[in-house]
Amino acid sequence: MGAPVSIRDVATRARVSVGTVSNVLNRPDLVAPATRERVLGAISELGFVRNDAARQLRSGTPRAIGLVVLDVGNPFFTDVARGVEDTASDAGHAVILCNSDDNAQREARHVELLAEQRVHGVLITPVDTDAPVRRLRERGLSVVLLDHPTDNPDLCSVAVDDRAGGRLAVTHLITEGHRRIVMVNGPESLHQARERLVGAREAAHVAGLEVEELRVPALNVAAGQRVARALLDREVRPEAVFCANDLVALGLLQVLVREGVRVPAEMAVVGYDDIDFAAAAAVPLTSVRQPRELIGRTAASLVIEETMAPAEHRHRHVQFRPELVVRESSRR
Repeated sequence: MGAPVSIRDVATRARVSVGTVSNVLNRPDLVAPATRERVLGAISELGFVRNDAARQLRSGTPRAIGLVVLDVGNPFFTDVARGVEDTASDAGHAVILCNSDDNAQREARHVELLAEQRVHGVLITPVDTDAPVRRLRERGLSVVLLDHPTDNPDLCSVAVDDRAGGRLAVTHLITEGHRRIVMVNGPESLHQARERLVGAREAAHVAGLEVEELRVPALNVAAGQRVARALLDREVRPEAVFCANDLVALGLLQVLVREGVRVPAEMAVVGYDDIDFAAAAAVPLTSVRQPRELIGRTAASLVIEETMAPAEHRHRHVQFRPELVVRESSRR
């Protein structure tokens, strides 16, 4: 394969200066129509492709934003990323997606890479500390916390009221007559997990009940399957299970259905996120819905606004309210 066609090759073929080719590409109104047509013809004949990355580095105005999420395999973050990409694309920005896999060291590597790539700004769901945010801010980058609230006046954030979501889930289960309630929760380092548990216990306290917490190292289908087997081995099983996300709930449901447990008559199940798979489960899953794409769109709008007009930008903390979507997995 030969060397890529350069702007100098185009200038030679069109019998014009390199500056004239640059004007055709960036400021065509400055070039006479006949000359412009000759340059465009040379571009077409040679198959020239402009190097936007190099151009942006030279101008100091890269048009990309970074997105660092906890688990790209979780459909919640997939939908958030879709919202980010739609808004960024409309504004002429690309998105560099990074998966921290809930690992602080991996997150740190992604943060350094994004800073080296000179992205405009970064949307990040931090693993468990504010260290990556500090590093990004020290590099002069705009940062928006994604799915993670903050009271920091120097940052924007977009999140959902997870404490309210936990209350919604457990209040519903109590209203349906359940008393022995277990919450399958994620790592304590996750802000979302902590808040959902607090809300769940607040709702139980009002009814004079307690919520047992079972903690799993990762919020995925496999964790739900393992928890289901452990619960089925108990002499006294819970009447209802509230899962910190839908992936855990779907894994739990899978085992319950396979083992012939009647859901919700023998054990009710509620998830969190309301991903698309929730409604399509063997027993359609009740879930606390988050506006996933709207979260992504809002966060992208905030970071682009800050990067394009930093002097006029005012930091905002946006918090959406969750919604309970009741389906057959919990409705008696």
